[in-house]
Amino acid sequence: MTSSAFAGVRTASSPNGSTPRAPAVEPAPARGTVEPAPAPVVDERAPACGVEPARSAVASFDSTRFRAVLGHFATGVVAITAVDPVDGVPTGLAANSFTSVSLDPPLVAFCVAHTSTTWPTLRVARRLCVNVLGAEQLGICKQFATKGADKFCGVDWGLSPAGAPVLDDALAWVECGIEAEYEAGDHVIVLCQVHDLGHRQGPAPLVFYRGGYGSFAG
Repeated sequence: MTSSAFAGVRTASSPNGSTPRAPAVEPAPARGTVEPAPAPVVDERAPACGVEPARSAVASFDSTRFRAVLGHFATGVVAITAVDPVDGVPTGLAANSFTSVSLDPPLVAFCVAHTSTTWPTLRVARRLCVNVLGAEQLGICKQFATKGADKFCGVDWGLSPAGAPVLDDALAWVECGIEAEYEAGDHVIVLCQVHDLGHRQGPAPLVFYRGGYGSFAG
């Protein structure tokens, strides 16, 4: 087994080229969140023999601590893209909450914040494309994750078999359609069925870890 080490990656410049411009939208946050476990129920009845009942302690924490702890789980980074069925303009958002779910049938999932203004456009598209980003695409990642940015400005892309945007130089792409959406706290879990996919031999993947971006070296 080849050992790997996490190495920082500097911000990449946006690629040259001109493509259709997407409307300014607000992307989903990079990581989905999970509802904290409820506080344990304490038996308030008087104990026998005057002994105080045992009480389970639950460590208090805030959202900053929650993010810091879960940030120790390294993930890849994807750009979820689609073509607006109304005006034909491509749009998308960046996320690291992408995962495979099932082989039979082939299912994947990702999480999107309720505050995202991009998701309402993506969810009505006939097909979505999940683009797995490589280490050299850090600039594209930040462009897709920036509020108010023109997501496809200077980005080279083509089309999947069903017409969803496939970013040039993405390590892999997964064309899928929405099967179901599940409310989960301040996010929605999106379950999708895979209709087509592909990959290429390329550089190391872009990795998100402890609030920063990096890749593998060695």
